[in-house]
Amino acid sequence: MINWAGLIGTLVYAVVGIVVFAVGFFVFDALTPGKLWEEIHQKQNLAVATFAGFVALGFALIVAAAVHG
Repeated sequence: MINWAGLIGTLVYAVVGIVVFAVGFFVFDALTPGKLWEEIHQKQNLAVATFAGFVALGFALIVAAAVHG
């Protein structure tokens, strides 16, 4: 039997985590000079891509810790 309360709770926390992560990453993009997508995709800047990946990983860890409690 499916535990619907647990499933719904998991989905809610997942959506909240994704939204908080996206907002944090958009704030990071707004605070950095230039546009991240342009630097990464059009100019193929590997250093910016690596840095953005580490920032995303840091945001994900913070969001996961906040959701976990």
